[in-house]
Amino acid sequence: MNRSIFVLPMNAEYLIRQLEQNTGVFKMLLEVHDHDFIFWKPNPEKWCLLEVVCHLIDEEREDFRARVDLALHRSSEELQPVDPQGWVTKRAYIEQDYFEKCKELFHEREKSIHWLKSLNEPVWDAFINHPKLGKMSAYFILSNWLAHDYLHIKQIIRLKYDYIRKISDVHLNYAGDWV
Repeated sequence: MNRSIFVLPMNAEYLIRQLEQNTGVFKMLLEVHDHDFIFWKPNPEKWCLLEVVCHLIDEEREDFRARVDLALHRSSEELQPVDPQGWVTKRAYIEQDYFEKCKELFHEREKSIHWLKSLNEPVWDAFINHPKLGKMSAYFILSNWLAHDYLHIKQIIRLKYDYIRKISDVHLNYAGDWV
């Protein structure tokens, strides 16, 4: 079935509940007691846990929440570009305090959930124009916000898996295949 970016917002409440529940998932996954793991990278091109957390904050605040708001309330305004890859160095993610950044992430998510729940009869098919993707509805952005969470939950779990493989120095095939 071919789904357009203009899907009826039947599940907006579900998406918002899932975003809220992911706060607990992130809290659990980001609780770290091994300081080395915060900065560990499986290879130089990959992000460490600290960089992932900083990315999640910037995306929460400057991409997803801002763009849903823009679509719902100011769709005629120009879309401001985001630069997730560039922000890693421009904003010196690696120099940030991991524990402070985790607090900031949870604070930003709390603000997002509060804002989303406070919307009064949002018109989820309201849209903004993306220079490459074309029309993106508020519902499309909301759906992708949740998908973005899941991609980074998967990324964090993969980091943890790769780290335990590195520090344990044993084969992990008894656990099962990583797919």
